[in-house]
Amino acid sequence: MSKTAAVREASAHPRLADALRGQPKTVWVTAFAAVIAFMGIGLVDPILNTITEELGASPTETTLLFGSYLGVQVLAMLLTGVMSYRFGAKRTLVTGLVLIVLAAGACALANSIETLVWLRAVWGLGNAFFIATALSVIVGAAAGGQAGAILLYEAALGVGLAVGPLLGAVLGTISWRGPFAGTAVLMAIGVILCTAMLAKDQNKSARQKIRLIDPILALRNRNLLLTSLGSAFYTAAFFSIIAWSPFVLGEGAFFVGFVFFGWGLCVAVSSVVLAPKVAGWFGERGGAVITVLIYALVLLAMAAGNKTVVVIGIIVSGIFSGILNTLFTGTAMSSGAGPRAVNSAGYNFLRWFGGAVSAILVGHLAQWLGMRAPFWAGAICCAVAAGLLLLRSGAGDPDPHAVPEAAAAVGAD
Repeated sequence: MSKTAAVREASAHPRLADALRGQPKTVWVTAFAAVIAFMGIGLVDPILNTITEELGASPTETTLLFGSYLGVQVLAMLLTGVMSYRFGAKRTLVTGLVLIVLAAGACALANSIETLVWLRAVWGLGNAFFIATALSVIVGAAAGGQAGAILLYEAALGVGLAVGPLLGAVLGTISWRGPFAGTAVLMAIGVILCTAMLAKDQNKSARQKIRLIDPILALRNRNLLLTSLGSAFYTAAFFSIIAWSPFVLGEGAFFVGFVFFGWGLCVAVSSVVLAPKVAGWFGERGGAVITVLIYALVLLAMAAGNKTVVVIGIIVSGIFSGILNTLFTGTAMSSGAGPRAVNSAGYNFLRWFGGAVSAILVGHLAQWLGMRAPFWAGAICCAVAAGLLLLRSGAGDPDPHAVPEAAAAVGAD
């Protein structure tokens, strides 16, 4: 191995401490807002049973709190590039955050499951404008290159996934409305910080033009398509745990919240500590294949139906989710030659599509085939994800740690 190659390999997957060092305020503010945005995913887990009881809903109806949120988010992902081009990254981010504030605040006042489902759809719209744009902004503005930036983004995701259930548990013991109100307040702080501290958007003439169809066209890249489809099937398995496990446990907000808090901590730690090591040992693709197959084994164990095993499975699955989130994102953002904002939108479109379909179907699967069926389906999805990754070519990808000028993020500094 040449000296240059050795240096590249040594620096390919930085430690979290290195990724945190010397980052501009744009990265910190965006990462803080990302933490709060990702809280919305696990926020409702501790209160699913309470909402079902107090609003007289069925589990199938309640899981639509995930389905509507993700379904709208998926479709809106296709708009993020156009929004960034037309209005600028900062305006797009702030618009998304404002929508989340309004939706979360209104959820705290809702009196029916139907109203909650519609408001969660608005929440998903705001999340779409924020998530894909935030990833491209962090990657574009972060010091230390793409690998460190993705590490920061996944760290924000992990912290948000951990804090969301904890907030849901603590405030959910008071009322199921509490977690929604708390999120609205925290996100309002994020709006203020982003408005005051993010750099002004570039003139429209300085931003790369993006069409509505560009995220779909980006998926013509074979490696990006296979990675995105693999991520979609993995995310479907991911939501078979998030959306259905609370009903299998049948416990109150405090118990479920702290189980998922443990899960979120595992996601946060493994995404920034274990994922770089796994990538260094097996490569991003090889590491993802091995990890997603282990994830399938965890789901099969949970399908046995023992409540203790389900609790352990939820927490342990967080370790592998953290690794997979980082490896899939890193692989996707290293595929294709288009702008990062476009690749991110196309990748996130398919990634969260898998989650939306899963969140909508898990309740029906349980009705048709029994309470354990969602876990069996999740294990099958993991096997499909591994197969898609194995079809991905290892040759022809750009260096994942050197960002070409042509791939500059829309609206990035």
